[in-house]
Amino acid sequence: MSFGEIIQAVDDFVWGIPLIVLILGAGVYLSVRLLFVPVRKLGRAFKYMFHKEEGAGEVSSFGALCTALSATIGTGNIVGVATAITAGGPGALFWMWLAAFFGMATKYAEGLLAVKYRRVYADGHTLGGPFYYIENGLGRRWKFLAVIFAVLGMCVGLFGIGTFSQVNSITDAVGNIFTSAPELTLFGMEYNLAVVIAGILLTIVVGLVLLGGVKRIAKVSETVVPFMVILYVAVCLVILGANVTEIPAAFGQIFVGAFNPRAVAGGIAGSFFVAMQKGIARGIFSNEAGLGSAPIAAAAAKTKEPVRQGLVSMTGTFLDTLIVCTMTGLAIVITGAWRVADIEGVAVTMEAFSAGLPGVLGAAGPVILMVCLIFFAFTTILGWNFYGERCLEYVAGRKKFAIYLYRTLYILAVFIGPYMTVAAVWNIADIFNGLMAIPNLIALLLLSGVVARETKAYFKKYPKMKDVKAAEAAGTVGGAAEETAASPVDELIEEEPLQDPSPGDEGTSGGTG
Repeated sequence: MSFGEIIQAVDDFVWGIPLIVLILGAGVYLSVRLLFVPVRKLGRAFKYMFHKEEGAGEVSSFGALCTALSATIGTGNIVGVATAITAGGPGALFWMWLAAFFGMATKYAEGLLAVKYRRVYADGHTLGGPFYYIENGLGRRWKFLAVIFAVLGMCVGLFGIGTFSQVNSITDAVGNIFTSAPELTLFGMEYNLAVVIAGILLTIVVGLVLLGGVKRIAKVSETVVPFMVILYVAVCLVILGANVTEIPAAFGQIFVGAFNPRAVAGGIAGSFFVAMQKGIARGIFSNEAGLGSAPIAAAAAKTKEPVRQGLVSMTGTFLDTLIVCTMTGLAIVITGAWRVADIEGVAVTMEAFSAGLPGVLGAAGPVILMVCLIFFAFTTILGWNFYGERCLEYVAGRKKFAIYLYRTLYILAVFIGPYMTVAAVWNIADIFNGLMAIPNLIALLLLSGVVARETKAYFKKYPKMKDVKAAEAAGTVGGAAEETAASPVDELIEEEPLQDPSPGDEGTSGGTG
């Protein structure tokens, strides 16, 4: 078997029925247990995005969300959707939607637990995420699971979402634009000179930004993320507007193709299972609900209320999949770009932009997409370096040497990314994503009682937005967790230890208690 065939076989094994059931099952279970609070409180969640709050943490709630979105909204929204539809037909988009709908509850639980169990150091530095809500929420006996998650998180950053797939997609787009550029021989292979130059420039820029750390990443993200989302959605809306009569038929293909792909695509698309597998896998790649990455950013938010940050965090899944991915998917289905032979990855979305945009805009479509893709992928690279470093910090401590070594390896991975095949980078990313999600989903299910009681206490204390504002004016915000009873999960693990740091560790655990 070739390397590509081995990677494909491993990908198929990891993303088998058990993992799909675990991902969807966790989302459904949390949604029902929380009485669909994430959906019912979506409006309030968007208000919280721009409502300033002070508390332990390093960045605003909006900054934390933008850091998460910078890592979440990336090539998965452009290239990932295209690869899912070309493999599983238009029906793959339905499974993306389903995973995102229930994934909002998953992302809510992740953000809540991240703030509740985070560690705040004396110098204001915060560290949190699945590794801490596994260790402190489930107890020391589960520390092995936290370490496994952290190691896999570093791997996803280095070899998965963080580098290879992002850089490869950028340079692939550049290569599709500058097809007449001369060839250059590297590593015994011929590469487009424009691809090589783009890879080198991207490596240099990423290296410069990473020297600034989390606050610079948050600052860049707060500026770039809103702009890139608005630009991309606006272009997609132009495509949909120019082809508005085709929209009903596109939705028909999506819903029919979700359960019978060949009825829509004939022999082009895969089976029902392929549509479901690729839709859910690419959905997780895109919105990261259940992956455990977004709560690492959520833990850095300046907030006293875990529930509040959970609400803000879940808006990322809504914006990412139900808005941005939907725009991409509809553009691809409406224009028929997914049926064009001998193209893959970003070339499919480029075809959709070229065919879908009216008049002279059609000729500029691929260039517009390349610009959008550069913004999407660049911020994802930055966001995932942040995630990887936080995972490393949990395993190795706050050692400068370890952090700089990881950054060096990360920058090296960015440099290597352009020279890998499209199929390889996406299959490798899928494998690490699936493995990383497993320990996080186990923890979310075991800690669902904690999430439920925090949620109930918070909305009992603050039933309306005006109650939050009144509490802020009175200086009494925070402490919802302190009013709650023991968690049902205690019965499973004897007790729910919020352990103090070991001697010599200057941090303290917990967001609000």
